Formats: sequence, structure tokens, C-alpha cells
Amino acid sequence: MAQVGYVRVSTVDQNTERQLDGVSLDKVFEDKCSGKDTNRPALQALIEYVREGDTVLVHDISRMARNLEDLLSLVKMFNAKGVAVRFNKEGLSFTGEANAMQELMLSMLGAVYQFERKMALERQREGVQQAKKAGKYKGGKPRVDTQAIREALESGMSIRKTADHLKVGVSTVQRVKLAM
Repeated sequence: MAQVGYVRVSTVDQNTERQLDGVSLDKVFEDKCSGKDTNRPALQALIEYVREGDTVLVHDISRMARNLEDLLSLVKMFNAKGVAVRFNKEGLSFTGEANAMQELMLSMLGAVYQFERKMALERQREGVQQAKKAGKYKGGKPRVDTQAIREALESGMSIRKTADHLKVGVSTVQRVKLAM
């Protein structure tokens, strides 16, 4: 019967220390990626790791999932394995036993976090549109120096040597060559 923690932040620059701080855990799984879906390495490892009788502890509902469907299916899946799920911030625990009030709270809070994420994305899109209209947004920085690739290829360097020299993938060099 292990106490297993799951922590998640959206970017590698963010800190996970405040999540589950002071909680005694046997093992912790940590993701540094978006919670938009369940395709996260540590979450998948957690699912494989936990056994009947374990408890998964999560700082808050939004750390487990940012959409209601994923949240409900994750809690249901853990409970079906005999694993309890506890959300510390909200003070909610799910063991698989019927508790109408807690199920309502989980659904409501999950829907709020989903709404919050969609609103943030909408604000971001609106900001990009306004910046484009003002001429202040030109898109992200190019990740590949296509001019350097062209010059290397035109000088007679092979595709593979160009890729190695410029530290890019062979397929990237091939795409640039096709566009020449």
C-alpha cells in the first residue's frame, strides 16, 4: 500500500516543489508538459506502477488533467485497479465507492479547469491576432537556418555532412534541398 505522488507543471522552467510539499510519499512521478491530454511519460509510468491498495496523491485536480473527460476516465481507471486518488488542495478522495457529492465536485471543478484552459488559449489567440494587426508579431523564430543549409549544399557538401555540420536532421536538409 504505497503513497504515490503525481506532480505536473506545464514547462521545464516551472518548479514542482510546492506541489505535495510536506506530504510523505513512497514514490513521485513528475511531468513537465501540458496537461491537455494523457499522453505524458510520467503519468503513463504512474499508471503502470500503481497496484491495488495504493493511493495516488495529486496537488490539485488541474495537475491530473485539464479536460473533464480525461479527468473522469483517469479517476475511474485508477479506482477500477483498486487505487484511491486524493486531490490535496480540494480535499477530495476517490476510492471507487459511490459518493454523489464528491463526484459532483470532481465534475464541476474539472469543468472549471477545462473552461479556464480554453479561455487562456482564446486570450492567447486574440493577443496574437492583435499583435499581427499592429505589425508586432512575425511568428516564432525559425528553428532552422535554411540559408546556411542552402549554402552548404551549393558548396557541394553532402546531405548527411550538412546535417551533421549544422546539427539538424537529414530530413530537414532534404526538405530544404527539395525547395531549392
